[in-house]
Amino acid sequence: MSRYTGAVCKLCRREGKKLFLKGERCYTGKCAFERRAYAPGQHGQSRKKTSEYGLQLRAKQQARRYYGIQEGQFHKYFIMAEKKAGVTGENLLRICESRLDNVVYLLGWASSRNEGRQLVTHGHFKVNGKRVDIPSYLLKAGDVVSIKEKSQDSEKFKAVLEANSGRPVPTWLERDNDALTGKVINLPDREQIEAPVEEHLIVEFYSK
Repeated sequence: MSRYTGAVCKLCRREGKKLFLKGERCYTGKCAFERRAYAPGQHGQSRKKTSEYGLQLRAKQQARRYYGIQEGQFHKYFIMAEKKAGVTGENLLRICESRLDNVVYLLGWASSRNEGRQLVTHGHFKVNGKRVDIPSYLLKAGDVVSIKEKSQDSEKFKAVLEANSGRPVPTWLERDNDALTGKVINLPDREQIEAPVEEHLIVEFYSK
């Protein structure tokens, strides 16, 4: 399946919650969800009763869109989460959080996860000293992510870093602003994950 290339603000309106898909714009009055907090389309404002299956489907779609993951990859992550010890839903979110494109965004090196995915694909980052251009690369505790030397001198990259320098970093990550490196201290617990999703509904959806 090809990647969605339409207006991402429609995705937030469709899911009925802010998924922070456009970076800083989502925190301003220009956010489309703030102005029109109803589903897109001519029937978007009509009230519809959602079934149990519908709630589960929406939870799954919200998580996929929040992280920018296609259905096949997301289902693969669910199978991985089931095989791990612990709570399946939390394992699933932990896997999604540990993606390289997500970590790049959380470190403040991209304005959105979509931009983080593009920057990773263009080869701007190293993991433990080796160039990695795979957005879905899963990081482990102790891994160190760094910005390539040539990329640090790029005007575009300098603008991105300046725009996001004040964004707080999650407690499971550590950022060195001088060396332009980030370290995964540990994989996050559920309380360290800010994803606006109900993971138990996702587990119920895939368990049918």
